[in-house]
Amino acid sequence: MPSRPQHTLESFANPRPERPYEIVFDCPEFTCLCPLTGQPDFASFKMTYVPDAKCVELKSLKLYLWSYRDQGAFHEAVTNKILDDLVAEVAPRYARIEGLWNVRGGIATTVVVEHGSRPPP
Repeated sequence: MPSRPQHTLESFANPRPERPYEIVFDCPEFTCLCPLTGQPDFASFKMTYVPDAKCVELKSLKLYLWSYRDQGAFHEAVTNKILDDLVAEVAPRYARIEGLWNVRGGIATTVVVEHGSRPPP
C-alpha cells in the first residue's frame, strides 16, 4: 500500500458479519484548505459505523483523510463526501460522521451526517 495521499478507501471482509457491532474512529488531525481564502482549516472527525459485509482498512483511511490536506472545500461538503465515500466502499448498516471544525473567524462548526438506521444495542 502506498504511503502517500490517496483518494480512495480500501476494505476487508468483516470477520463477524452476522453480529451487529460498532466501530468508532477518532481522527483528530484533519486538515484541508478554505476554498475562499486558501487558509488551512483544521478539524477532528469522529466516525462511527456498523459494518455489514466489509470493514474499512485503517491505513487507507489515514491516507484518504491525508488527501484533503491541499484541497479547498467547505466544511459541509467535506463531511458529506467522507460519509459518501465510506458508504460507497463498505455499505455499512449504519454510519455517522461528526466533523468538529476548529474556530475560524470566531466560529466553531460541527457538521453531523448519517446513513441508515442505528441497530438496537
